[in-house]
Amino acid sequence: MSYSTTTMADHHHHHHYHHNKDEEKPVDYKKEEKHHKHLEQLGELGAVAAGAYALHEKHQAKKEPEHAHKHKIEEEIAAVVAVGAGGYAFHEHHEKKEEEKAHGKKHHHLF
Repeated sequence: MSYSTTTMADHHHHHHYHHNKDEEKPVDYKKEEKHHKHLEQLGELGAVAAGAYALHEKHQAKKEPEHAHKHKIEEEIAAVVAVGAGGYAFHEHHEKKEEEKAHGKKHHHLF
């Protein structure tokens, strides 16, 4: 019976997962800002959609008293989703503002 006598030094190990390509190229701050704006808008859209669904379920609970409990639960779930999406939109708005602030964009607040 023969045993292999290769050692770790004999093997070539390539660890591509250790390389971070973002470190090699400069960050496009305009693109980052646009990305945060896009995510903010998606959060807003999610909040509006979930809020509309919550109102729909509230209406259904009144319209179908025999299924009112189910509709009230779905209304509450949709309301929680709406609040979460609104919070996410607010977070992304803050991220966008931080990105702008860090890269010299001036804001003129009229109010």
